[in-house]
Amino acid sequence: MAKPGRMLWLGLGLSGAVLVLAFLLAVLTRSYPETKPLLVYGQVADFSLTNQNGQPFSLADLRGQVWVADIIFTRCPGPCLKMTRQMHDLQAALPPGSQTKLVTLTTDPEFDTPAVLKAYSQRFMADSNRWVFLTGSPKKIASLAADSLKLAAVETKPEERESPVDLFIHSTIFVVIDKHAQLRGIFETTGENVEPTQVRR
Repeated sequence: MAKPGRMLWLGLGLSGAVLVLAFLLAVLTRSYPETKPLLVYGQVADFSLTNQNGQPFSLADLRGQVWVADIIFTRCPGPCLKMTRQMHDLQAALPPGSQTKLVTLTTDPEFDTPAVLKAYSQRFMADSNRWVFLTGSPKKIASLAADSLKLAAVETKPEERESPVDLFIHSTIFVVIDKHAQLRGIFETTGENVEPTQVRR
């Protein structure tokens, strides 16, 4: 997996990380109107992918909502399972009635079909009304991940693979997008914890 970036805060446990993310989400949904505005790190471009139910899914489905995104692949032998558990914990931590969405991209679309992603999502008790898993063409996924969400994914060369499923090196971060499709926060995960990290503009 990619090396963690320089972190602003160290030593946060998972529960603390969920609280930090929950606070950031509260700020973005204006539950704390007197809080200073957060920086804008970029704009998410329109996209068209497919969710775990085989349905088209685009930026229009997230308009007016705050959302958190990450990138994994279901055959991942590294931190993907821990990242998905962290996303599940965030789903559980969000208050009832929250409109916040969770978005997980796959970096392995040839294997991660909607059916595979649906089975994976059910394994983590994902609420399909809140948490979507997206697949599509490699080009479309790469465009959304790298250009808009600052999520990197690079295929591992066959001669460098340590196992048959050591397929990708990818970001281990969660990104937070506001109601106007603007990137507002990036949280570094180490596979164990989620920690705020600096973002290069």
